[in-house]
Amino acid sequence: MNFSELVAPDGLFSDGDWIEKKDQDENGTVRLIQLADIGVCLFKDKSAKFVTEAKVQELNCTLLQKGDILVSRLPDPLGRACIFPLDGKYITAVDVAIVRITRQDISPNYIMYMINSPGFRAEIKKFESGTTRKRISRKNLNKIQFDIPPLSEQERIVSRIEELFSRLDASVAELKMAKGRLKVYRQAVLKAAFGKVTTHTPFGEIINARLGKMLDKEKNTGDFHKYLRNINVRWFSFDLSDLLEMRIEADEIEKYSVSHNDLIICEGGEPGRCAVWDKQDSIFYQKALHRVRFLDNSNPRFYMYYLWFSAQTGQLCRYFTGTGIKHLTGQSLSKVIVPTANKTIQDSIVAEIESRLSVCDNIEKTVDTALQQAEALQQSILKKAFEGGL
Repeated sequence: MNFSELVAPDGLFSDGDWIEKKDQDENGTVRLIQLADIGVCLFKDKSAKFVTEAKVQELNCTLLQKGDILVSRLPDPLGRACIFPLDGKYITAVDVAIVRITRQDISPNYIMYMINSPGFRAEIKKFESGTTRKRISRKNLNKIQFDIPPLSEQERIVSRIEELFSRLDASVAELKMAKGRLKVYRQAVLKAAFGKVTTHTPFGEIINARLGKMLDKEKNTGDFHKYLRNINVRWFSFDLSDLLEMRIEADEIEKYSVSHNDLIICEGGEPGRCAVWDKQDSIFYQKALHRVRFLDNSNPRFYMYYLWFSAQTGQLCRYFTGTGIKHLTGQSLSKVIVPTANKTIQDSIVAEIESRLSVCDNIEKTVDTALQQAEALQQSILKKAFEGGL
C-alpha cells in the first residue's frame, strides 16, 4: 500500500500551497502553518504568518482539517510528521505534505507514528534528493510501500506507544524543569556574590574601551590577520571555529589587536555579551565589538560575570540605544554602573562564582545528555512498535 491507496477513495494526499511573502498579510484571518510547526509526533504551534481569505480563494489553497497528518518534506529530520490538532481556517506551506484519512479501518495516529519510525525513515532516505539540503518530493514519498494491520492491532500499538511516550514526556518535563532551576540558581549565585560589594562607579571611570575596526575591503591595505566578529563571542568564551581575515595597516596593529586578559564586549547582536581573551595568541577584532582594558589591575572576569548578571536581570538593557536593533555604544558602556572592589576581593568573588557555576555546568551537561537519550528512546520505542516488539 502507498499513500494514494491509503487515502482512497475520499481522503487527500497533496502538498501544501505555494505562499510567497507578498501573499502574506498580518491582518489576515487564515494562518499559514510552516515547517517550524512540525515536530516529531508533535505539533509545535510556533509560526505566526497569515493570509487573507480572499487570497486563499484566489490561490485555490487547501484548507487543513483537524486530524490531518502533516509530513515535512525538508529536514531536520526529513519526513517528520505530526497530527494537526487545531480547528479553524489554516493552510500549510508547499514543502509540507497533507495526508487526510477518512477510512474507518485506518487510525491516523498509527500512520503518523509509522511515518516517524526508524524503518519508515530508512525508506524515505532511499528516495531523498538534494546535495546541501535533503528533500523528498510527494511523488517519491508515494513510492514507499507499507503494510497496515487490522484496526484492532493498530489501536493496540497506538495505545502502547502513547503509554510509553507519556512516561517519557513526564521525565523530559522534569529534566527541563531542572534546567530552569539551574538558571535561577546561577542568578542567585551571582546576586549573592555581587551583593558583598557595596561601592559602585560608572564603568567609564575604570576602563579604556575602543570600538573595533570597520572592515572595508575596497580601501584597506596591509597584511591579512584573523579577527573576531560578534558571532565569535559567546558568554564567557569564544567560538574560534569560523574566523575570518581582514587587512590591518601597520599603524593599526596596536589599535585593533587583542591582548591577554582583554575583555571583549558585543556592541550589537546581544549587546553586552562578553568574554575574556585568556590566550597568549595575537588576534584582532572588528566593528561591533568593544575591546576593554582596565586602568588598574582589576580582574576582568569579575566584570564579565557582572555584565552577564546585569543582562540576565534586565539592568543592562537600560543602557541600550536604538529602536528596532539594540546597541551598547561606547558612550553607553561607559555609563553602566558596576561594582568596585580591590583585586583581592575581586579574585575571591570570581573564585566563588566559578566554583559554584562549575557545579551547575556539570549538572546541566548531565541533564542535556539525558534529554538527548530521551530523543533516542523515543525512536527506540517506535522501532520496537513497528517491528512487533511492543
